[in-house]
Amino acid sequence: MKVTAEKEEKVGNMIFASIYPLYLNRLEKNGRTKEELNQVIKWLTGFDNDELEALVEEKVPFRTFFQKAKIHPNAHLIKGVVCGYRIEEIEDEFELYKQCRRMEKMIDELARGRKMEKILRVGK
Repeated sequence: MKVTAEKEEKVGNMIFASIYPLYLNRLEKNGRTKEELNQVIKWLTGFDNDELEALVEEKVPFRTFFQKAKIHPNAHLIKGVVCGYRIEEIEDEFELYKQCRRMEKMIDELARGRKMEKILRVGK
């Protein structure tokens, strides 16, 4: 599937705080914790607990969320298909969309029971 400017705009305007509880609910149903969710998000974005909490409280859109992030240098190692999109094939002009899909891929791996060191691409 191809990413469009309209799709990136739609995702960029979504409020992170409205999606975060959905991520958490999915993970808790699969025996994972809020701490693990935050660990994955913090690895990808560089936020600490206080920054992450503040972004949730401020109800920032994904665009602002990722503009403030310091994306991990190993984020390019996150590959695979999420919602019909192959992450590594998303064009560079749609960087925001790519970052959202990378985060979703990591959360998906967490929900499926993958070990944290593999999710965080340790040792690569």
